[in-house]
Amino acid sequence: MLDEITLGIVAILAGFFILIGWIPQIIQGYKTKKLEDVSKYLVISIFVGAALWLIYGIEIDDIYIIGVNVAAMFLTMTVLIMKLKYENAFKSIRK
Repeated sequence: MLDEITLGIVAILAGFFILIGWIPQIIQGYKTKKLEDVSKYLVISIFVGAALWLIYGIEIDDIYIIGVNVAAMFLTMTVLIMKLKYENAFKSIRK
């Protein structure tokens, strides 16, 4: 069984590794203005999952779960907004 400090470190590391994966995608999308390979359904699914985890975290009053899922919701919405914006811009250019 892990003590409270070790468990907190595990929670922080887990959150870090879950969230860090979005950063290269956001940077690459911003640079190229292309996110066509990213499924909007995947991003929406992840957002809904994070929202449900957020509700759970609030219910059990767990700051780690709350923090990670607020950040995950922010990052997934950033990717989704960029994707929709760049897809619409591309469609406008093609017309």
